[in-house]
Amino acid sequence: MKRISIFIILIFSASLTLLAQQERYDWETFEMIDRLLTIREPSTPIIYDNFVIFSADSSLRRIGIAFAHENFSTIHWYRPLLVSQDRANSIILPGEKVPRRYIDSGVQFHVYQVPENLNELEYRLIINGLWTVDPINPQIRRNPASGLSMSILRIPDREARIHPLNGLPDGLLFTFRGPPGEIVTIGGSFNAWDPFMYELKEGPEGVYSITIPLPSGTYQYVFFHRGKRHADVFNPRRIYSFDGMAASEIIVP
Repeated sequence: MKRISIFIILIFSASLTLLAQQERYDWETFEMIDRLLTIREPSTPIIYDNFVIFSADSSLRRIGIAFAHENFSTIHWYRPLLVSQDRANSIILPGEKVPRRYIDSGVQFHVYQVPENLNELEYRLIINGLWTVDPINPQIRRNPASGLSMSILRIPDREARIHPLNGLPDGLLFTFRGPPGEIVTIGGSFNAWDPFMYELKEGPEGVYSITIPLPSGTYQYVFFHRGKRHADVFNPRRIYSFDGMAASEIIVP
């Protein structure tokens, strides 16, 4: 019985690790990190690409956000925005250890990916255990049925996202976005995860791409940049290893 209990605890812990990794890879891009580094104080929600950055004062003990299109069934908790003391191009991401040189920026935040079919977000906050509207978003609507006031954020029309399954006569197009002048490679099940075989070419600035011919089948892959693995932010299909590492997956018909 004791062994079974330990096994269940290990599975539960592994599941939490996978969920944390999934949340991290959803929005972790250099562009998003650079945008977070520009936040000096709480502000109205910031629409960036297909994401919204919600922010609040870090002095609030506990703050979360829930959305009407999710039936308010999920609370997304804010995280402290911890930055290096000189605010260099670095923040502490979910699950990372906090070195001594990192400090509280005075802001806590949540990055939310907007579903493609929505042009408006209706939401409420829970601040220190109390449900309320967003105090720094002046756009509010009262629900006549429930009598509750909701915060409103209108989402402008968005361009269609680049997808790695764009079929070309000579193969599939893979794209990675990052700082200009870098070395980015790709590896996966199609090349025994070799991180050096395929190097992406830059053009335009900060956009790296490569076209790889692949026969029909299912493949997993990641990008390699500065010694780290990166899942493809343009591809929503993911798989996770037992150690919580994420990889993107494609199916070539």
